[in-house]
Amino acid sequence: LAKTTCIESAMALPPQVCAQLCRRPCYCPWVPPRCPRGSPLVLDGCGCCKICARRLGEPCDFLHVCDQSQGLVCDYSTAPAGTGATCNFEDGEEGCEVNGRVYRDGEVFQPSCKLQCRCLDGGFTCVPLCQEDVRLPTPDCPYPRRVEVPGKCCPEWICEAQERHLLRDAGAAPGAALRPYPCQEWGTEWSACSATCGVGFSTRVSNQNRYCRLETQRRLCMARPCPALPAASPAVS
Repeated sequence: LAKTTCIESAMALPPQVCAQLCRRPCYCPWVPPRCPRGSPLVLDGCGCCKICARRLGEPCDFLHVCDQSQGLVCDYSTAPAGTGATCNFEDGEEGCEVNGRVYRDGEVFQPSCKLQCRCLDGGFTCVPLCQEDVRLPTPDCPYPRRVEVPGKCCPEWICEAQERHLLRDAGAAPGAALRPYPCQEWGTEWSACSATCGVGFSTRVSNQNRYCRLETQRRLCMARPCPALPAASPAVS
């Protein structure tokens, strides 16, 4: 391997110190290290061997350099006696790391087509870019369904054909109600019969119907038969 010279560092070390830290010639492993996601392979502080660049908040020194592509430098400002330095932004601003990439404080970014985020005070907040609306069944679209559309990021609502929906439900368990979407059944108890004797009706409020909508339901009832009327007495002449 060819000999190398000590490269400039953030510490601005004098040449004699660099000569002590960087051995000549340099010897590097045949197989370069496997770096974690978001940490690229870079030359060490001696400009000799490939190492994994240190990321935001990770320890660093003259040999173990920070990821300059992310605007990071080895910050010795909070390190006593020049020890315990960490990678930080050059201007001292806080940043955040998402999916292996570092963003500056205040920077707006999109980790996916469905989210827009903003880096703020070392953390980040996101807002959805896809509408989370709910479409209820209507007479012109009784079977709405949200599907992923090829080539589009956000899912869209479509009106499923009634014939297809009925065919799909044909294989359901016998007696199962045909509903265009999952329904959690709810209802009140049946009221007392409206007539104390004979045929009357009782009511309840329930969503146990085809469209899972609350409605007042009625049914016939009879508490007991009404007593027979007494026979009329024959008229006395």
